[in-house]
Amino acid sequence: MALTLADVEKIAKLSRLRLSAAECENTLAELNNIFALVEQMQAVNTDGVAPMAHPHELALRLRDDVVTETDEHQRYQQVAPQVAGGLYLVPKVIE
Repeated sequence: MALTLADVEKIAKLSRLRLSAAECENTLAELNNIFALVEQMQAVNTDGVAPMAHPHELALRLRDDVVTETDEHQRYQQVAPQVAGGLYLVPKVIE
């Protein structure tokens, strides 16, 4: 897919950009180079290639899954205005 100068001018107008004739020519060349690169990438056969989450094969350093905080549930509920069945009761705000 190749753009024309009219396409670039229309894109500039829609983007509310004021481009000189030289800038339009430059932008046209750059956009057409981008589209050519995309076409090259689309031509690559990727059958059988699994999607990757990251381009480098890195092992994540994970910490041990251990509890580091103590259970303060009872203490927090002691200062709450209303509690029932281990849940905080709040006033109804939507009717």
